[in-house]
Amino acid sequence: MVPQSQHLENTAEPQALQRALAVYRAPLLARSVFELVITVIPFGLFWFLTWATVSAGYWLGLLLAVPAAGFLVRLFMIQHDCGHGSFFPSRRANDWVGRALGVLTLTPYDLWRYAHALHHAHSGNLDRASVGSIDTLSVRDYQGLPRAQRLRYRLYRHPLVLFCLGPVYLFVLQNRLPVGFMRAGWMPWLSTMGTNAAIVLLAAAMISLVGAGTFLVVHLPIAVLAAAIGVWLFYVQHQFENTRWEHDDEWTFPETALYGSSYYDLPAPLRWLTANIGVHHVHHLASRIPFYRLPEVLKDHPQLREIGRITLRQSLRCVRLALWDEERRRLVPFERARTVMPSLSA
Repeated sequence: MVPQSQHLENTAEPQALQRALAVYRAPLLARSVFELVITVIPFGLFWFLTWATVSAGYWLGLLLAVPAAGFLVRLFMIQHDCGHGSFFPSRRANDWVGRALGVLTLTPYDLWRYAHALHHAHSGNLDRASVGSIDTLSVRDYQGLPRAQRLRYRLYRHPLVLFCLGPVYLFVLQNRLPVGFMRAGWMPWLSTMGTNAAIVLLAAAMISLVGAGTFLVVHLPIAVLAAAIGVWLFYVQHQFENTRWEHDDEWTFPETALYGSSYYDLPAPLRWLTANIGVHHVHHLASRIPFYRLPEVLKDHPQLREIGRITLRQSLRCVRLALWDEERRRLVPFERARTVMPSLSA
């Protein structure tokens, strides 16, 4: 039986869809301002509620850190749209709002925007360096590695590293220096150091208000949880079984954008908190569409609802996927490498 997504692949022509989606690109200024306000204010309220209750009981405060982290994730998604130039009609407004939000999300906006553009330009290409992406090897490449490098890759792909240690390293440590762009000119350094300076000033102001210990007790769980959620979302958007990867000679942007990114069909509250980032196949095909217009795209083009669709429950099975099987053209667990060539993966 041929999977439904393969039937749709014959009817959903990516280039034609890309042209049709151009009509949704215009951001609506009033709507953008509204979305920003209803995200910033609740984040601030939950942050201060967490602070107010943590003295009464740490675990009560920690519970309130969960919705605060959710709104911080939403702020990152707004920053994400700013980076694509899709949140405000003005390039200047996008950039300065993105930079301001980068202080809250611990992400140097201009450097992230550059790296994220590379991710969009080369996503799903087996022959290009995975800048701004999660490293993924093919079964063949994995089998050809020395034992020590295979162990290193297995550790890298372990869920504890990917979703717990990795997010902390990425947002708290790696984002403090232009890692990978040390010799790329002044922009990475200015973006990173400018963001660092603004983070220090904001942290100093908050510490003067609530105290250093309380600030860390309140903000650290919020930041770490938001980072873990963000990395999980990014993972599921590309690391699902029927994604698409191609070598350079067969890779094309529209096809890989549409079929190499998932439609993460989340429940409505989570869809709202994550700013529709789950409609990722449409986003990769037409990244200039504001997040609040993506449901409009699905309504007008219902065939897109079944391409790469995975539910919240189904997404949990993606954790085991680690290697691209070029023969079966799907992501597979490490066990697949052992069945193909046991002597190399022992």
